[in-house]
Amino acid sequence: MNEPSNASPASVADSVREELSDWRRWAARAVVLGFAVLAGLSVVLLTRLSEWALSGFFRITESHPGWALVWTPLVTAAVVWLTRRWAPGAAGSGIPQVLAALDQNVPPQQRGLFVSLRLSVAKLLLTTGSLLAGLSTGREGPSVQVAAGVMHHARRWLPRGSQISERSLMVAGGAAGVGAAFNTPLGGVMFAIEQLSRKPEDRSSGLLIAAIVLSGLIAVSIYGDKAYFGEIQTSASPAALWWPGLCIALATGLAGGVFSRLVVQSLVGGHDRLSRWRERRPVAFAAACGLAVAVIGVVSGGATFGSGYATTHTLLTGQDDTHALYAPLRFLATWLSAWSGAPGGVFAPSLAIGAGIGSDVAQWLGHLREPAFIALGMVGFLAAATQAPITAFIIVMEMVEGHALVLSLMACAMVASAVSRLVSAPMYAALAQAQLQRCSQPANDCSADRPPETTPSRPCPPDGTPPQTVGDHRPLSP
Repeated sequence: MNEPSNASPASVADSVREELSDWRRWAARAVVLGFAVLAGLSVVLLTRLSEWALSGFFRITESHPGWALVWTPLVTAAVVWLTRRWAPGAAGSGIPQVLAALDQNVPPQQRGLFVSLRLSVAKLLLTTGSLLAGLSTGREGPSVQVAAGVMHHARRWLPRGSQISERSLMVAGGAAGVGAAFNTPLGGVMFAIEQLSRKPEDRSSGLLIAAIVLSGLIAVSIYGDKAYFGEIQTSASPAALWWPGLCIALATGLAGGVFSRLVVQSLVGGHDRLSRWRERRPVAFAAACGLAVAVIGVVSGGATFGSGYATTHTLLTGQDDTHALYAPLRFLATWLSAWSGAPGGVFAPSLAIGAGIGSDVAQWLGHLREPAFIALGMVGFLAAATQAPITAFIIVMEMVEGHALVLSLMACAMVASAVSRLVSAPMYAALAQAQLQRCSQPANDCSADRPPETTPSRPCPPDGTPPQTVGDHRPLSP
């Protein structure tokens, strides 16, 4: 027997009347959703510029590959000089900056050091420069900072008394960046839950989730509702996947943990000779990193230049014509690109490294041209490098339409992430702590959109607590 509803017609009418009576609530919703559209469009623009930059680089080096030995270090040095001179907050991935801006100890007037509309524009242009140089870097991490900066700017247009916080806007923007960059709205929502959000209200707000999904739908409407790499075809049975899958999970977990540790220690800095050189001569050091990346790229036949999407797609289709040492060479090129200090992320290169490892393990075990093992390598290394297994699993599943591999992809991501945690602290969290050292006390020179020209030595917390460091090293502009 059905129970009677407790909602009377009168109460429903009152609820509707109350909902429609507050214009500020509807104005706030319109502002948030409007800026969500702008955030999605900004990521689409970054995608277009990135594709143009990579195409330009390969046109320059196609007939004479040796030109990369001159072009890559020169452009890398120029990008790093411009970054340090005009937008120090745009260096690196961009995800640590968003995490730093979300820290509760950061005063509102200092969030512009990490996230702002000005930094979003700078990040968009400088990331394009990094890819034009041919560095092994990606646009997905920068998309997080770009979209977060756009959404953060929405606070200026919210009606007075709005309950929507700056923090919530940045969480929505950062997650929207992931969703739009990978054409995976669900992956954006999970990224917000797993990486950015630490408060229940950020996770449960229907308006903010709608903003994340709307930004992703902007990318879908432009690029089409298709998986990035198409649907993979696998002939392997679930029983045949477990042993190679376990080997791939362990290999990618170890490699991803080492990669994460190298990136953290390199960007945080230490007392070794290279760290001192990077501190004293950052532009010359960036040029040296660019030269090393160019040498690796020439040795690999050009396979390690750029984000690696083309090579990953080739591996997924079973056309493995890459260099025998592709995975370790891509690993080195990505690490050096990050160490240079040029703006750029590691999501796409991580997928490429993982695809290479999956291909190698599959060949060693006698499973040639099996796309399932490539996909397992992708999810394993991405989960290990970022230590965000659920986000990695959903992103890869949506990119390859791997619904038949759901359990295998999820298990591989979990195992690889667990192995990585034995080797390294979470990369983004560690770099975010280093970013916090860029705050000053007092914040007389800070503004919402302009970071100070000098790097202060004191942290954000106003209570006099000592600076937080990573590995007992002083941070060097990660």
